[in-house]
This record gives sequence, C-alpha cells and structure tokens, in this order.
Amino acid sequence: MKRKHLKAVFLDTIPVLTGYLFLGMGFGILLSENGYGVLWALAMSIFVFAGSGQYLAVSLLANSAGLLSAAIATLLVNARHLFYGISLLEKYKGAGKKKPYMIFALTDETYSLVTQNEPPEGMSRHSYCFAVSMLDHIYWIIGCTLGALAGQFIPINYEGIEFVLTALFVTMFVDRWLTNKDHFPAVVGVCATLVSLLIFGSEIFLIPAMVLIALLLMLSPKTGRRDVHA
Repeated sequence: MKRKHLKAVFLDTIPVLTGYLFLGMGFGILLSENGYGVLWALAMSIFVFAGSGQYLAVSLLANSAGLLSAAIATLLVNARHLFYGISLLEKYKGAGKKKPYMIFALTDETYSLVTQNEPPEGMSRHSYCFAVSMLDHIYWIIGCTLGALAGQFIPINYEGIEFVLTALFVTMFVDRWLTNKDHFPAVVGVCATLVSLLIFGSEIFLIPAMVLIALLLMLSPKTGRRDVHA
C-alpha cells in the first residue's frame, strides 16, 4: 500500500481513532475491575473485536454464564450486523483473500466509512475497505490495552465507566438528528424499537426491532421517493 493512500485512509479514520481509544479504554478498565488482566483485554480486542459485545462479555464472564447463553446474548446484541453484511455483498464481492478479515472486522464505524467514503485516487475500493478495517481494529486494540493497564495500575474510582457505550450511541443519535433534516428514519427507528420492547421484552427485542425497522423503511413511500431522487 502506498504511503499517500495510507495517509488518506488514516485521515478518514481519525474520528474513529478518537472514539475507539476512549471506548476501548472504558472496556479495558471495566474488564480489569472485574478481575481480568491486560492479556485478557489484548486477546479479546484482537480475536473478538465486538464493541458492545465485549462490554456484554464482561458481565457474562463475571457471572460465569454458559456458552449457549453467551452465544445467544452476543447474537442479540450484534444482530444489526446481519443487515450490514447483506448491504455489503456487492461492495465486498471479489475481495479475495482480504474478504474474511473485512467481514470479521466490520463494525458500526467501519461500516459508515466504507459505505459513505470514496477511496483516494489510484486505490481500489477493496484495498480502501481493508485498510479502514485494519486501522479501526488497531485503534480498538490500543484503547482496550491502555484501559486495562490504567485499571490495573491507576487506583481511582471507575464507577459508572460501563455507561460510556450508551453515552456514545446517544451522542451519535443526537448529532445525526441535529445535522440531518430528514428525521423520518430516526423516528421509525425509535418507534419500532419501543414497540418491539413492549411486545417482546428487554431480553429479545433487538432482532424483531431490526426486522421491523428494515421492513418499514423499505415499504415507506417516503423512502422510495428519496431513493428515486438519489
């Protein structure tokens, strides 16, 4: 990969860098507070790389959850990736040896970058997507490891650190609401989620909510007009 291409990708991923350092540190601190050391944080950030799934894993580990329970809980938390994957079938088609890692390293922020940004001149889309995935993964590894080190060696009160992920999603939603005049998808998302929560309960509402949101957006005349205009 050419240096100018790597520099361009790095500049595109700076917002993810800042977010992942703090989010990763929150996870590392939380993991350390529950009795798991730096090697656990390093291993999970390398081989799991699941963001909210890793935060969930801390409570699962702390409560000695069974393998089946952990698998179901992780699937529910990360169910949105089913829809991410479907929408990237064409973009990732023909990626060759890069494809398995790009699938593994797909996150909310990486998805946003690879679907909205164009690669720099002279760089293929597959190479761009791979580089974005790799850099975002590196940022997460660094953040998780630093957090675990801080939790182990800096004796301060970290109570409430687990709220950092919720705060991020709230901030992203508010920012999107304020910067985008079209609030229809956000309203659909909120209403569908609330309905699913009331019907299915807090344990299994996520997948029904995602399905309902997708159906409502696809069937909405407003969405259709927006697609035609685009």
